[in-house]
Amino acid sequence: MAWQGKIAGRRPRPTMTNDDIQLLYEYDRWANNRVLQAASTLSAEEFTRDLGGSFRSVRDTLVHIVRSEEGWLTCWKEPSPSSTFVMDFWARHHSLFDPAEFPDLAAVRRKWAEVEKEQIQFVNRVTHQSLGDSLGQPPNQSPSQPPRQPLTRMLPVRKTQISLTHLMQHLANHSTYHRGQVALMMRQLAAEPLATDFAMFLMEGHQTK
Repeated sequence: MAWQGKIAGRRPRPTMTNDDIQLLYEYDRWANNRVLQAASTLSAEEFTRDLGGSFRSVRDTLVHIVRSEEGWLTCWKEPSPSSTFVMDFWARHHSLFDPAEFPDLAAVRRKWAEVEKEQIQFVNRVTHQSLGDSLGQPPNQSPSQPPRQPLTRMLPVRKTQISLTHLMQHLANHSTYHRGQVALMMRQLAAEPLATDFAMFLMEGHQTK
């Protein structure tokens, strides 16, 4: 779309600070845990019941969220990956997202705890400078130079250079979208989802700096 290039051109550097990113991911973890708390009220059958969504059950959708957060985190840690890294990632892609690996909510919670720990460590190391680095090129390399083993091979848009800050915004938005799907599924199961609004997160005492 025409607007995409214009906006990207106006924003070559990150418009969010590392404090903003830390707050965004604190919210993401809070919201994810609210969804897990709500899911704990479901029976084992309800948790895995096929409801015909894009990810068929509450379990499948939760697995998609946590594995996506894990996958993107892996990518961010390897800004200039080797071809071996890329091939290994793709070789494991389908098994990583297989819901059968998570038979119950306890298994999902265990994985989420692992991902959260690594995510916190990564987010705490993010700087204003690193937020401006683009996926698919070495840190601080000129966009005009050809990237080494572009990580964008893992992305649908192969040649697009995307800043870390925009990718971190993308992932937070992605998780929000799928948490909404879980809320709908909960209602289909006559269960009560918990609100995960950003404003509620702030009102509960998580203040901006």
